[in-house]
Amino acid sequence: MRYFSLLLLMVLIPWAAFAGPVALERAHSHNDYTRAVPLQTALDHGVCSVEADIHLVEGALLVAHDLDKVEAEKTLEALYLAPLKKHMDANNGWVYTEGISLTLLIDFKSRADDTYTALKPLLEKYRDMLTVFTDEKTTPGAVTVILSGNRPFRTVSKEAERLVGIDGRLNNLGNSNPNLMPLISHSWAAAFTWKGTGTFPEEERAKLEDYVKQAHANGQRLRFWALPRPSTTWPLLYEAGVDLLNADNLDALQTFLLKQKASKE
Repeated sequence: MRYFSLLLLMVLIPWAAFAGPVALERAHSHNDYTRAVPLQTALDHGVCSVEADIHLVEGALLVAHDLDKVEAEKTLEALYLAPLKKHMDANNGWVYTEGISLTLLIDFKSRADDTYTALKPLLEKYRDMLTVFTDEKTTPGAVTVILSGNRPFRTVSKEAERLVGIDGRLNNLGNSNPNLMPLISHSWAAAFTWKGTGTFPEEERAKLEDYVKQAHANGQRLRFWALPRPSTTWPLLYEAGVDLLNADNLDALQTFLLKQKASKE
């Protein structure tokens, strides 16, 4: 009787109820560490890129936007690296499904080289889940670490093999190695005048599409931060082919991206 009941339950409940969230490769969790439950909230929404700001404090890499807000227990390892490793180990070596790498965008708030010196041995501890970069090749792992903020560009660029990429800016389009600089990020207001109301000017639409074209031609992804009225801007970015859509409201972004996905199926 119990066996029959279980079979009936499996028939009545859609398979999707048992599956995990749909992986949304274009979703980026802005300032993810500010959420009530960092990382896991993003994973529950299928987000494939998360952002963590770090400060080097007495040898520890602490996650917070401002130095006066750091807490000793909120380390990069505790909030992100260790949970990602646990999640990957329980999911056949990937965070979501095979071939989809989750981006961990680490924004350095403290001195570039000092922070990187502290970060390197920590990343080595998790090498088996990380993307590996050389000047000639990128070998994807379950997690791709990209450094932003106070970027140790010169130090990283001299390494023959590295466990990090560098977050570039628009002036790096077309003149940078995608195996060193796999992502281009820029402030929306520094590139465009449109503030989210009225019609998006055609000349700015053309400029946006050109940025996307340049990035993709060079094997790089593109992201803009500080979006005006994100829910209004997302459709423009999505249509233009921008790779990562910044969001504070993950419910809204998930709904938007799932709707776009459904419309193509």
